[in-house]
Amino acid sequence: MSLQKRLENISKASASKFDDASKAIAQRAAQELKDSGILDRALGVGATAPAFALSGSQGDTVDSAALLRQGPLVLTFFRGHW
Repeated sequence: MSLQKRLENISKASASKFDDASKAIAQRAAQELKDSGILDRALGVGATAPAFALSGSQGDTVDSAALLRQGPLVLTFFRGHW
């Protein structure tokens, strides 16, 4: 199964768990993001991300340049579940 098909299945399964009011809020929020032009400013596939430094979970600084010196860097974004 393709990644696109798997994502569509996950989206459909998730949508079935929400009532119509919640779905409307989510759809409105998604449309507002699209209308904001954020997609035009997002990095494309293969683009180089800007360097960054962030606070780590232990209070240390996580620096992208230092991580890249160790090898390839993969970023993931975790929204959390709370």
